[in-house]
Amino acid sequence: MKYKVLDKNSVVNYLFEIQEVMEFFGDDDFEASEIGDGNLNFVYIVKSTTNPKKALIAKQAVPYLRCVGEEFPLSRERMTYEIRALTKFKKIVPEFVPKLYHTSEDMSLVVMQYLGEHQILRYDLIDKKTFPNFSEHISTYLANTLFYTSSLYLQSDDKRELIKKFNDNTELCKLTEDFVFTFAFMENETNDNENVKDNPLAAKIFNDMEFKKRVLDLKYKFMTQTDALIHGDLHTGSIMLNNDETYVIDPEFAFVGPFGFDIGALLANLVNNYVHHHIVTGDQEYKEWLLKTTYEVLEMFDEKFFELWDSQKDSALITDGYIDDSTLEQYKSQFLKSILQDSVGFAGCKMARRVFGVAGVEDIRGIKNKELRAKAEELVINIAKEFVMKYDSINSVEDIIEIIKR
Repeated sequence: MKYKVLDKNSVVNYLFEIQEVMEFFGDDDFEASEIGDGNLNFVYIVKSTTNPKKALIAKQAVPYLRCVGEEFPLSRERMTYEIRALTKFKKIVPEFVPKLYHTSEDMSLVVMQYLGEHQILRYDLIDKKTFPNFSEHISTYLANTLFYTSSLYLQSDDKRELIKKFNDNTELCKLTEDFVFTFAFMENETNDNENVKDNPLAAKIFNDMEFKKRVLDLKYKFMTQTDALIHGDLHTGSIMLNNDETYVIDPEFAFVGPFGFDIGALLANLVNNYVHHHIVTGDQEYKEWLLKTTYEVLEMFDEKFFELWDSQKDSALITDGYIDDSTLEQYKSQFLKSILQDSVGFAGCKMARRVFGVAGVEDIRGIKNKELRAKAEELVINIAKEFVMKYDSINSVEDIIEIIKR
């Protein structure tokens, strides 16, 4: 079908032609309304007129940056990679990816399960909610998606086919290169320049050349490492959950990149939330839960990834019989340590860029009291800088927790 932009009326007409959607709604009529505050796409909730809880989500990319308008062109092909990533991740970890009812690369459209009984993790963390299964779920998601799309599991031709399928997602990779690793650490029109102006903290980070050199090292890893298929934007706004279920959504930034990037993005968001509560609420019990959760996510990921690797005897990287068991064990331990280290470095970049860069997070930028926000920003920058400057000397998860607490 030839591409056209859908609105709340035409999306209904379009969905009337989709068999899976009609089977879902049965004899019910349905209607659509626009929801969401996303930066990139249009999102519609399509509900039964007789039973509003019976609903689906329709998400379409348009050929410009939604939050700015048509004057900022952006290829709608980003939805191609989101569709491919959702489909791939659904095969690997079906319990953590919404059910897909319809996808169309031609229309840059996906229709999926409505998560009406789930909340966005970011806002729940700000509201001091706890989730007993989150560490278990997200560590399983990370370990499986990263391992099963890497050369530790795949054969060489399968891995290269995966790269071919995802690594033309150049526009969104360039957005990350610019907004995570570059513009937020220099004078740039895209920054939160009202906050940058006459701010000594901004001047300090913009002029810290040792920090910026280290960021360049991490940017180069992001640009050149093809370790595994990554979500590419795994912040707490891309996770919806309740006490029993966890879903990861919005993988439009997906590409075959470094192991540590998704882990680092999640770590950065958990630490930003920790800073929020340290400065704003002072809730010691909740801070302890956040530290415990952070520790569990990283430790469980390490254990689960190692277990998956241990069960795989032959891959693009290692041919069975090539190396003795003792040496291989040492190699795997060092390999996993390097993933942890890179995760910390990426977390530092992701944290710091949220302070003055174009896309702040509610945990920090949403703090209404200017004095408290300034204190939170300073603490975020201090932790982020330590992460970036020391990431390759991190030896354990305990080292990370110690930096946060200190």
